[in-house]
Amino acid sequence: MRRRAIAFALLSAALFGASTPLAKILLGSTTPLLLAGLLYLGAGIGLAAWLALRGGLKPIARRDMPWLGAAIVAGGIAGPALLMFGLARTDGATASLLLNLEAVFTAVIAWVAFRENVDRRVFAGMVAIVLGGAVLSFQGTPHLEAGAILIAAACLAWALDNNLTRRISGGDAATLACVKGLVAGSVNLGLALVQGAHVPAPGFLALAGVVGLLGYGVSLALFIVALRDLGTARTAAYFSVAPFFGAGLALLLLAEMPGIAFWVATALMAAGVWLHISERHRHAHTHEPLAHDHEHMHDEHHHHEHPFPWDGKEPHSHAHQHGTLAHTHPHHPDLHHRHRH
Repeated sequence: MRRRAIAFALLSAALFGASTPLAKILLGSTTPLLLAGLLYLGAGIGLAAWLALRGGLKPIARRDMPWLGAAIVAGGIAGPALLMFGLARTDGATASLLLNLEAVFTAVIAWVAFRENVDRRVFAGMVAIVLGGAVLSFQGTPHLEAGAILIAAACLAWALDNNLTRRISGGDAATLACVKGLVAGSVNLGLALVQGAHVPAPGFLALAGVVGLLGYGVSLALFIVALRDLGTARTAAYFSVAPFFGAGLALLLLAEMPGIAFWVATALMAAGVWLHISERHRHAHTHEPLAHDHEHMHDEHHHHEHPFPWDGKEPHSHAHQHGTLAHTHPHHPDLHHRHRH
């Protein structure tokens, strides 16, 4: 499950990173806020279509609704709006460097507010990945101005979103990503239309929808699944390699030879990912009684009977009860290991 979660986090980063140069191409034909709305709506509508084929939206627990609502406001509405206003007042070099703050803010909130465990190895890995993103995105001399503060605020909003989403990551990832896309997309699109933006041609809408579905919808669903098994800070660290995938695609599309900065960033990010993958966190801990519903395998944390016919397939999902359990084994801050140290 941990290896799958790491793969999902990296694939999430790849999809989001690859969507960035494509979104920049689309941005030449519309306003930033309208494009943000179309990308989120593309994610929501596309996932809704897939969920309809799968059997429909899964119910969201009542206790998760406040967390989901707060995550949508922070990451789906405030974050994009702050970014668009910031980009309008900031040079590209400053904006690119400041976007690396999302991973930093996410980790700090996770470590300080939600008490996720961190050791020197994990911290060093985070630093290496963020430095790699900074090297990759640096193009010129950054300037501190009002726009930079707005972009930093956008990164803080997304960091809050990541940590809030962690609280509900046990829910159905596709359903959560779908609801977020539909709500955030509708709000952003409405704000853009109020400001005088015009709806583009159908071909443009379709293209933006596909980019949004893959780069925002599928990417977010994979990110949520990774949150379950890795925790917020580690998932954010893997996700912060997204600029590498975006730069790689841009180089491929433009048929350019990568410069020294690309390879330095690659080495730093690879070192950071290796530090996280090779982490071994182990100590005696106690699991408190817990009832929830999430995808799981029958490992040492899931010894339970099934009140329904089970075909033996794993992983699977259903409501189940955990009893008190005390043991020692390597673990991460997943759904079952959110304890204090």
